Amino acid sequence: MKRSIIIDTDPSPDDAVAFLMALGSPEEIELLAITTVGGNVPLRYTTRNALMALELAGRQRDVPVYAGAEGPLVRSLATAEYVHGATGFEGFPLPDPVTQAGSGFAADRIVELVMSRPAGTVTLCCLAPLTNIALALAREPELASRLAGIVLMGGARSEGGNITPAAEYNIYVDPEAAKRVFDCGAPLVMIPLDCTHKALTTRRRMERLRAVGLPHMEAFYHLLVFNKRFDEESWSKDGGPLHDPTVTAYLLKPELFAGRQVNVEISCDALTRGMTVVDWNAVTDRPKNALVLTEIDAEGYFDLVIERLAAAARPR
Repeated sequence: MKRSIIIDTDPSPDDAVAFLMALGSPEEIELLAITTVGGNVPLRYTTRNALMALELAGRQRDVPVYAGAEGPLVRSLATAEYVHGATGFEGFPLPDPVTQAGSGFAADRIVELVMSRPAGTVTLCCLAPLTNIALALAREPELASRLAGIVLMGGARSEGGNITPAAEYNIYVDPEAAKRVFDCGAPLVMIPLDCTHKALTTRRRMERLRAVGLPHMEAFYHLLVFNKRFDEESWSKDGGPLHDPTVTAYLLKPELFAGRQVNVEISCDALTRGMTVVDWNAVTDRPKNALVLTEIDAEGYFDLVIERLAAAARPR
């Protein structure tokens, strides 16, 4: 059955691969909208990057983009240019987008799209700090009960954080928003660093992507090579984690993943800000509020990424 989804994102190349994969899967996924938020880079760039990636693939007329929150609910925005470059989309020259974002605020558009459709038919796919989603939940108290679910890339169980020892970036940036989302009662799937760190953009995998030979694949080869340089140099690894497309991949082929239904609590405390406290062994009686995925078939995942990213482009 085809899934209707909204992708909430702060596009670096990872995020763009995720939403273009969705557009490359028309039999399985209906992408209703892309909503942007301040995160990896400020909102003006995340919105620009979403539009730019759609134009690169010739898909700018196929899905609206709505800009959302510039920063977290109660904190200052902590961006990550040291990883993603000044604009978040570095490593390959692309023209500024011609198209513009749609009118209206992202959180309002999320509410409108979900509430105008039958209950249980829209999935929120979250690749960024969860500010827009928390705002949408606050605007419409019935929103959570209307969702098919929420699938997000974020958090960590035992892998440790990638911005502090305790926290993964997306959750760290707006832990108050994350807490609202994890407490909202909607079916929730969390894809943490424990999973994404097993899916590296190795040289062999990137050469396979490039060998497809399409113009947008050549562009993404260079964008991803640049984007993963920080991880490669930090860890002395062959490639870096391809984080965000795991969300789309899970929707398309959940059999590539394995995990456990558990309780997850979000820390908003100073020392452990953004930590996802995962009760993996059910040592408390807290309700199980998330399916946490910790295993991935990395080869199957990259096969799917390359196939659906290639299929995303309109013939020129």
